[in-house]
Amino acid sequence: MRTLPLLALLLLPGCTHAQGVNGGRPATPVSSFQRADTARLRRTLDSLADAHHGVVGYSVQNLDTRERLERRGDETFPTASLIKVPILVALYDLVTHDSLSLSDPLVVTRIDKVPGSGTLQFMHDNLQITVADAAWLMSTISDNTATNLLLDKVAIRRVWAKMEALGLPHTKVHSRTFQRFTSVAVDSSAKYGLGVTTPNEMARLFALLAEGRAVSPAADSAMLDILAHNEDVTKLQRFADGVASPHKTGDVDRARTECALFYLESRVAVCVLTRENRDTTYALDNEAQLTMARMGQAIVQAWPRKPEAHPAQ
Repeated sequence: MRTLPLLALLLLPGCTHAQGVNGGRPATPVSSFQRADTARLRRTLDSLADAHHGVVGYSVQNLDTRERLERRGDETFPTASLIKVPILVALYDLVTHDSLSLSDPLVVTRIDKVPGSGTLQFMHDNLQITVADAAWLMSTISDNTATNLLLDKVAIRRVWAKMEALGLPHTKVHSRTFQRFTSVAVDSSAKYGLGVTTPNEMARLFALLAEGRAVSPAADSAMLDILAHNEDVTKLQRFADGVASPHKTGDVDRARTECALFYLESRVAVCVLTRENRDTTYALDNEAQLTMARMGQAIVQAWPRKPEAHPAQ
């Protein structure tokens, strides 16, 4: 029975597809990938960041050509719901090591329900779901109640330990969502909210997922498949014209965040974090969201896309 969690990872929908673009990807010489005009791309990204009424940090890491660009890459920023990716990684680490199962039941009681994003808060009391259900809801619609249920299983400091083991010491979740009293780092929680990271660290986490080295090739494939179904396409995805991209976003009044893995001819991990934004609205054309959308557009246009597959004649 202890082999079932790992078997579940191997059988999750989308694993075969994801393996083709991360840990299972055949080695290809760097010289075979077309490089970008990174000087031009940097000018575009910096111009957008300079014009924004707030602070913008970014990290762009091409996993295949080894090109890298960054601005404020090692500065700390609030994550908002982007911190749910490290929670997901810590969860799958436990599953891979047989410490819990994706099929384990979770009961959503009235006291568990918190506001903000998600649908569990509106469901009837004592609804029973599974760990896998909660992971999907947390990652695709950023369900806050699901996140808290998973943190009860994973533990906040275990997320810290997993990130530190991956070489990401500044990436930390502070508390359960909408429950600041549960914070394990009161001062940092007051400054950054739900979580904290840097552009370079979060982009590195997405790169590790792509390479099958965050947890394991099977687990990382499963997580990328979940993140590919994220329903928020208002930021980096908005003008990306349908480029496949596992991603996760985060929204609070003065900070908007997103990290993504763009599948072009080469794989590009991107993280854009903002803070101290003047525009605190939640309209589609919020300034931070538009800034990030234009940055995403510039990034996907900087490298060629995969050749289109044609059916056999």
